[in-house]
Amino acid sequence: PSPPLLVDVREPWEFAICHLPHSRLLPMRQLFQDPAACLPQTGELVLICHHGIRSRQVGGFLGRHGFGPLINLDGGLEAWAREIDREMATY
Repeated sequence: PSPPLLVDVREPWEFAICHLPHSRLLPMRQLFQDPAACLPQTGELVLICHHGIRSRQVGGFLGRHGFGPLINLDGGLEAWAREIDREMATY
């Protein structure tokens, strides 16, 4: 099986400060306009944002449009930096 696609739904300025390696920047507003143009319809997606709130909203939206399986990075990159990678930049 192929690894999940890491989808960062934050804004470009946030992504420039910190992001997970191999994650793909697709801002929330862009995904809401035309998700089929941005993402594969099948395959596991891990949704990422700052605190996990925007990515949860995107997950609900994508789920209603037939995407999945979907995983929300609980707590977002803020929690990741605090609990997993303490050297990651924060904002």
